[in-house]
Amino acid sequence: MNIVLLLILVANGLISFKGFNDTYFFRKYEFHIGSIRSGEQYRMFSSAFLHVDSMHLAFNMITLYMFTPFVINHLGSLYFAYLYLGSLVAGNLLTLFFHKDDYYYRAVGASGAVTGIIYSAILLEPNLYVYVIIPGYVFGFLYLLFSIYGMKAKNDNIGHVAHFGGAIGGFGLTLAKNPHFITEKPITVIALIIPIVILFVLAKMKKI
Repeated sequence: MNIVLLLILVANGLISFKGFNDTYFFRKYEFHIGSIRSGEQYRMFSSAFLHVDSMHLAFNMITLYMFTPFVINHLGSLYFAYLYLGSLVAGNLLTLFFHKDDYYYRAVGASGAVTGIIYSAILLEPNLYVYVIIPGYVFGFLYLLFSIYGMKAKNDNIGHVAHFGGAIGGFGLTLAKNPHFITEKPITVIALIIPIVILFVLAKMKKI
């Protein structure tokens, strides 16, 4: 167990469980457009350590645990931490951009940061498999398509838009560290861009 990963897992667990049992705490630190635009920018960061429920927390943390070793093995612990936080911020910035005029919009979850790690891991290890049988790029693609559905449905408090911002962050930061991937792994690079392009096409058509 890498110490940086362990600290992130523990922080998510402790803060999320505090939120499960303390509604005031949850509301104070969740992502809330009205509060952020009123000056509470700390929510851009704190909301990524809160989760809707135990299942939401477990899914994100198990996914993070599965994909992180690929990132650390290639980029090291410090760049992993930088990539995690960069994806977290990118996810919430995109959410703010999409919902800037929806003052009542709320969301929580580490989804942006986790998706950034997923995208980074797939870019670094195109042949990795999830749950033994699912190719990593298929899992990543389906994960983002689920986010598109969630953004359309708007039936939960999970930050689906943050998935895309996180994917862009993880993808961009990994390419910045390894620009040669553009010529060495063009198929993987293109395959990872497709869901992001789908998002912006749907947004332009006002389908989400």
